Amino acid sequence: MTLPLSGVRILAIEQYGAGPFGSSHLADLGAEVIKIEDPGSGGDVGRTVPPYAEDEDSLFFEAFNRGKKSISLDLAAPSGRAVFEELVRVSDAVYSNLRGDVPEKIGITYAQLAAVNPKIVCCSLSGYGMTGPRRNDPGYDYVVQALTGWMDLTGEPDGPPTKSGLSLVDFSAGYVAALALVSGILAARRDGVGMDCDVSLFDTAMAMLTYPGVWHLNAGFEPRRTRHSAHPSIIPFQAFETADGWIVVAAPKEKFWRRFTEVIERPDLATDRRFATLADRQRNAAALLPILEETMRLRTSADWDERLRAAAVPSGQVRSVAEAFEDPQAVARGLVVEADHPRYGTVRTIASPVRVGSAAATPRRAPRRGEHTEDVVTDLLGYSSDDIERARRDGAFGRGL
Repeated sequence: MTLPLSGVRILAIEQYGAGPFGSSHLADLGAEVIKIEDPGSGGDVGRTVPPYAEDEDSLFFEAFNRGKKSISLDLAAPSGRAVFEELVRVSDAVYSNLRGDVPEKIGITYAQLAAVNPKIVCCSLSGYGMTGPRRNDPGYDYVVQALTGWMDLTGEPDGPPTKSGLSLVDFSAGYVAALALVSGILAARRDGVGMDCDVSLFDTAMAMLTYPGVWHLNAGFEPRRTRHSAHPSIIPFQAFETADGWIVVAAPKEKFWRRFTEVIERPDLATDRRFATLADRQRNAAALLPILEETMRLRTSADWDERLRAAAVPSGQVRSVAEAFEDPQAVARGLVVEADHPRYGTVRTIASPVRVGSAAATPRRAPRRGEHTEDVVTDLLGYSSDDIERARRDGAFGRGL
């Protein structure tokens, strides 16, 4: 069956995590993603991220670039720019994750490419966006988590500000950029006119403040770190220490609260007027939580997990990454995919969670730097061997293909 984005071609001037993460899902959905890598700088810096990296084969790079093509192209060289513009003519989008002022400097905004292809969609994913006082600042996930309140919200109340264990701003912004790009392509195909898409880590992180942010804007709410990663207003909805580890229990509805009290053999709590509603449990948290915490320490995490799942109470043991991959649900959903690799033999990566229809892409490894240069200019642009040699001599591809 045809993949959803089959027939979509994206030129990706991307590096490291956020940008490649977003386009990796587009590639999995069938888009032809052509990474344009600068031959003078060694291409995507992700190729050399330690600890599992050798000769530009990096497992970090594999995590974000499965199924893409790579060409070496020097956009600063007139001949390289000429090749780029020829590719723009036959593509749907130019996708980048560079500092907010850089797309204009290197000539990849819609205003600069519309004469080449009026339907081109130019999607920029930057740290802070293409406007505003931080436009020229380099932006990284960790820094943006600090600036947008995330670190002030994360961790134990008496601990230091803490970042998320994963680069959630990077990855969320990658999803936002992918959504923006696909929306732009749909509009361009409908209207015949392309556009700029201006996405940033900062905007994404601010948007993800969601309800605490809205509470603050409208009611003056001041978010505080919560003990044991608790929900700011729903009880119980947090991590509990057990006899041998930790488990998260969530009771965002009254039915779950009643079931939970049955599981922990404290049905009296469900009839106690102090704990009758969500609001009551929040007001009387100081009386309720010590009871729940003492009770949860009486059994192991596995014991509680079995009992809670049997009662359909939302819950989950706090696991290691290794344990997560062993979960029967992860196996059943096919969340680990394999591809042949010239160095590793077989490389295992994590399947995209974006599932559209029944068709699925055949897993393909990440490309070697410049691996598809000759194929792309031959197949898409009709270059002959003489054309390729002439462009190479003029510096279009850097030092050789």
